[in-house]
Amino acid sequence: MKFLLLLSLVVLPLIALQTSDRLFDCTEIFKERKSELLVELERIDEQKQALSALQSATEDLLKRKESRLSQKEEIIATKLAAITAKESSIKMMLEKNEKILHEVSKIKMSKIAQTFAKMKAGAASNILSDMDSKEAAAILTALKPKTVGQILTKMDAKKASELTLLLAK
Repeated sequence: MKFLLLLSLVVLPLIALQTSDRLFDCTEIFKERKSELLVELERIDEQKQALSALQSATEDLLKRKESRLSQKEEIIATKLAAITAKESSIKMMLEKNEKILHEVSKIKMSKIAQTFAKMKAGAASNILSDMDSKEAAAILTALKPKTVGQILTKMDAKKASELTLLLAK
């Protein structure tokens, strides 16, 4: 028992010394690891700040681009409205001009018809025979049926039948 006591008095301090050395080594390792972690944490913080700055810059750029886009859309909308107004105005002018042209054509055809109505049937048939069939038919439609009949009888039979078919349409 004494031996055990003696042994425990000698061995226990050695074990305690070894344990103390191990604890010292662990503490050193933890201190080194702590400094590494602090450096890593600092690096992560810098990256976080850089990312935040990049995000802020990107948002500003996006806002500016959206602003420019909305301005351009407004310009386009304004131009589109102006084009639509001009197109409407042009359509109205075109319709008005077509009506005027139609009236002028009616007046012109009326005057031509009056001229042919005053002519002798033989002279009118000679002139109409030399004309394009559609134009001749248009002139004949403006004349009275009795006058048309007199002109067609003085005309070549083939041309008269062609004009008659056009008049029937």
